[in-house]
Amino acid sequence: MMVAIAKSVVADGFDVVGATATRAPKMIVSAEALEAAAPEVEEIALARSAGCDGIIVAAFGDPGLAGIKAALSLPAVGIGESAMLAAAEDGRRFGVATTTPLLEAKIDALPEALGLRSRYTGTRFAEGDAQELMRDPARLCGALAGAVEACIAQDGAEAVIIGGGPLGEAARELQPMFTVPVIAPITSAVARIIRLIRAREAV
Repeated sequence: MMVAIAKSVVADGFDVVGATATRAPKMIVSAEALEAAAPEVEEIALARSAGCDGIIVAAFGDPGLAGIKAALSLPAVGIGESAMLAAAEDGRRFGVATTTPLLEAKIDALPEALGLRSRYTGTRFAEGDAQELMRDPARLCGALAGAVEACIAQDGAEAVIIGGGPLGEAARELQPMFTVPVIAPITSAVARIIRLIRAREAV
């Protein structure tokens, strides 16, 4: 699903090839799962690096991204950092709507690391168990809509990120429902990696 979304928005002349971590947790819903995923994500990036022009880490906590950037000269982005940079454009205040309350501290750390702490309004969580919501797209969309509304009405967010790669389809559905920008992380990461690849090629 994430590859399909990326392919639908990628610029002409580029292709998207997916690689799935098989040893890591199937869904990252806690800080422990996020940390457990990082080594395999780094391994995949290193193994595939010779055959690509750039790398996207498609998990919202960007597991393994720091190690990938340190090890490779290729452009590499995470969907978490890309979404936050996009949300903060033009000085906007932004929040995150997602399904994983056990990741709150990890999500809070991202804007801090990106120098965006003053623009971050916080994270709101969809009501219901993350894994159960994923099995019911209509319920997922409704629950996330409630979290987006809370970001806007209660926290003053001027843009809201849908915080999760597997939430990509829901992000698309939510965008027309709100007057503030609803930021889709996969789309943000694709746009950013293309810019970085083109900038590198132009040097």
